[in-house]
Amino acid sequence: MSTHRLTRRTFLAGTTLAGLATVTPRGMLATPPAWAAAVAKVGDAAPGFNVSATTGQSVSLADQRGKLVILEWTNHDCPYVRKHYETGNMQALQKETTAQGVIWLTLISSSPGTQGYVTPKQADDLTATRKASPTSVLLDPTGVVGKAYGATNTPHMYVIDKNGLLVYAGAIDDRPTTRRADIQGAHNYVRAALEDVAAGRAVKTPVTRAYGCTVKYA
Repeated sequence: MSTHRLTRRTFLAGTTLAGLATVTPRGMLATPPAWAAAVAKVGDAAPGFNVSATTGQSVSLADQRGKLVILEWTNHDCPYVRKHYETGNMQALQKETTAQGVIWLTLISSSPGTQGYVTPKQADDLTATRKASPTSVLLDPTGVVGKAYGATNTPHMYVIDKNGLLVYAGAIDDRPTTRRADIQGAHNYVRAALEDVAAGRAVKTPVTRAYGCTVKYA
């Protein structure tokens, strides 16, 4: 039996961001870092930030008020991230949502010298070669923004509504594996959250347990 699969019951067990655990390469749940106890919570205002994009310009969350925002924590060398990019799954969701006016911000919090760290040019090259379509790619090498949100894994996804409230945090879908075949038939939590928001109803599943590689903070 594969050691990468978690049961659906275990995967959905988390109910707050502070309770999120990471998934190790063997699929085991690890204790979340100490700083995760005091991070953003779904239903509260999303933590503000002003971060440099790969273009050199600063991107402020406050400037996005009135728009839906998706935050995606990434690490291009992580096999869980590669699963979603090498199948085109992440790019398809980016194109689908940004075409509807959603702001998609991809964040890289890997510190210098760690897996996933990239220069602005390297990040732009990845966007081009993977045919990704984020609104902007933001660089957070000090991990300030990642820790404010409690981002523990890559990918780790967040949805912020037009009023600046955090309405979803967690995994991209319900298949916490590196198997590309699992893309088919997976329930995409991000898409479902956006559909709930568009329909004017509360997000049915506002928090899930993030899976993937640990964010490589300094």
